Amino acid sequence: MDLRNTVKIRIKMSLNDPLANALSLILNAEKTGKKECIIKPISKIIKKVFTIMKENNYVGDFREINDQRGNYIKINLLGSINKTGVIKPRFAVAKTGFEKFEKRYLLAKDFGIIIISTSKGIMSHIEAKKKRIGGKLIAYCY
Repeated sequence: MDLRNTVKIRIKMSLNDPLANALSLILNAEKTGKKECIIKPISKIIKKVFTIMKENNYVGDFREINDQRGNYIKINLLGSINKTGVIKPRFAVAKTGFEKFEKRYLLAKDFGIIIISTSKGIMSHIEAKKKRIGGKLIAYCY
């Protein structure tokens, strides 16, 4: 295995927001042309956000690896992310109010996704529009 194409977290990072750390690590790895990225620590929310990003073809396959010091995720990168990040504060959005936040966080309409937490689970804003439900904004990716 070629370790030059893998990014590992060895930097002491602030663990106040592990999702923000994970998304910034993915963005930095994509910008440097890496093919794989290792994310540690992980949570259910981080795994679900990566699942949504995978469904929308922003990241490739990922797998959770168990070791003795805690679990981590190894992600295959596709090189298709231009920008990704978390949305703070977690704005509440009504079922008809997505357009305002699309203009704020995405480059153009239908270019990229906003990941939201709803009463039906975590999903992209496109799915939430189809299901006609609102929620709290978590992250964006384009």
